[in-house]
Amino acid sequence: MSRRLLDQINTPDEEELTVLKKRVELTIIIMVTFIAILVVRLWYLQINQSDLYHEKALNNRVRKLQIIAPRGNILDRYNRIIISNRPLFNVLWIRDDAEDPDLVLKQMSHILKEDMSDILGRIRSEGNHPNYVPIRLKEDVTWETVAFIENHSLELPGIRIEAVPSRKYNYGNLGSHIIGYLAQITKKELKKQKSADYSGADQIGKMGLEKIYEKELRGEKGERIFEVNVHGLEQQQLKLVEPLPGHDIQLSIDIDMQRKAEEMMQGRSGAVIAMDVNTGELLTLSSSPQLKLEQFISGISQKNWDNMLNDPLTPLLDKTIQGQYPPASTYKIVTALAGLMEGVITPSTNIPCYGSFKLHGRRYGCWKKWGHGKHVNLKKAMAESCDVYFYHIGQEVGVDKLAIYARSLGLGEKTGIILENEKSGLVPTKKWKHRVKKEGWQQGETVSVSIGQGFNLATPLQICLMTVALANNGKLYRPQLLKAIKDQDGTTIQTFLPEQTGTAFGSPKEFSLIRAGLYAAVNAPHGTGIKAKLKDIKVAGKTGTAQVVHLERYKDVEIEDIPRKYRDHAWFTCYAPADKPEIVVTVLVEHGGHGGSAAGPVAKAVLEEYFKKKKTKK
Repeated sequence: MSRRLLDQINTPDEEELTVLKKRVELTIIIMVTFIAILVVRLWYLQINQSDLYHEKALNNRVRKLQIIAPRGNILDRYNRIIISNRPLFNVLWIRDDAEDPDLVLKQMSHILKEDMSDILGRIRSEGNHPNYVPIRLKEDVTWETVAFIENHSLELPGIRIEAVPSRKYNYGNLGSHIIGYLAQITKKELKKQKSADYSGADQIGKMGLEKIYEKELRGEKGERIFEVNVHGLEQQQLKLVEPLPGHDIQLSIDIDMQRKAEEMMQGRSGAVIAMDVNTGELLTLSSSPQLKLEQFISGISQKNWDNMLNDPLTPLLDKTIQGQYPPASTYKIVTALAGLMEGVITPSTNIPCYGSFKLHGRRYGCWKKWGHGKHVNLKKAMAESCDVYFYHIGQEVGVDKLAIYARSLGLGEKTGIILENEKSGLVPTKKWKHRVKKEGWQQGETVSVSIGQGFNLATPLQICLMTVALANNGKLYRPQLLKAIKDQDGTTIQTFLPEQTGTAFGSPKEFSLIRAGLYAAVNAPHGTGIKAKLKDIKVAGKTGTAQVVHLERYKDVEIEDIPRKYRDHAWFTCYAPADKPEIVVTVLVEHGGHGGSAAGPVAKAVLEEYFKKKKTKK
């Protein structure tokens, strides 16, 4: 080989070296970039996202289940448990544990006897939760279903049984409108709840005390953490946080009196209220018909809901505070007080009643078409409920002054009871009619108002409160439904004391004169409330028959032969003992006919229960 050729081989080509260097540099840059990306990604996954992937890894082997807290009990005034808890079994599905979801759901559709569309609907409603969060496929399943699922757990991956406390109604549906009911929380309610302790499948109070005292009754959830294998089957418990039970609520209600009231109203529609004269404590607060509380436990069916909506006895209406009726002759307490205070009458004032009262050529009849005779004073007028006597007083006093005394006795405004949706009733005035009806007041309308008809409206609770004020010389109380809130050890957390909210116009003298008339109404030979008379206890009371609609063809027809919807409402309000009042009982029977015959015996039975218990305790 020539020397020249060797020199060419040994002498590097500068151009080739440059290209080679660039390739090496590019390779190094690519490798460094790749390593940097790998390092950054590893940092991101292992450092920045460590909590997320740690949780995901745990969820592959660890499960967290919330434990529903036992809801607080509801007690009567003597600490008898009206509402407690019982175990309720729900079927859960954990999507992460189901290898073949379609197969599992088909099996569950058959086992639960549920349409697949209903099951899928529940899943969709909670589908925004992670797959490891359980979904309730069905609530309150039978023991047979629980046993079958537990025995076939290997064939049903992802299916679990959840035991949660549910309401147990120890006295059936007694006090259903006071108690209220629970139902699954809605999305709207879930958004309103500030506490993160609620989830989409939770039960929440929807009505009554269950709703009003939801926070106190609910308690705090616990948590159970356990390890599962690859099939989702539990291996061991890792942690347990016990739930904190809710507080107990003690009512002022006497469950025996409540039972007696509701037994007496069986098959009828109306309200029964018993109140302590000197404290305003409610001993009975009953609206009939009862709500069927058991129907609400697992979610009321559309059929049952429609049945309640279409029931002519309107069970969904709490008639004690939401029913508004003409107060009828119970309003004569107002008219009598106004007449005495305004000097229109004295106890000895006699007004003749020959069966009617004439005003501007129009005849206004008395309920007793042949009249009450030539000499009718206040006591006789109250005892025999003479309409003509009170027509005269009403015309002399005038509607606006009648309204003043009515309001002072608690009519025309809410009583302030803690229950929701209380109605205020109506005490009409000239200004009211001009504002609402756009018409002037007619003198004949005062005639109707003076005996509790016309535009007058009152709730049974308002009439009860009015009677309490009459019995105790004018003190108005806020109706008290609760006595105390207690923890699970029985320690009292909060006590509810009597609260006087006002004083009615009138002195003990005027009140005693009216009370004498109410005593005669029950104890005099021709008294309209004689069916409420007790053997050993003196009762004083006032009947009322509220006209629903005036139809001439039913004028002299027996009550049993009149269609129910056209029958008058029956009132009776009373107190006892007459000489030293302790208790007021007010009864309203919708379409019951005459107050003395329909409502009086109900009040009598409740009074008998009260005094029987009092006698036993001595």
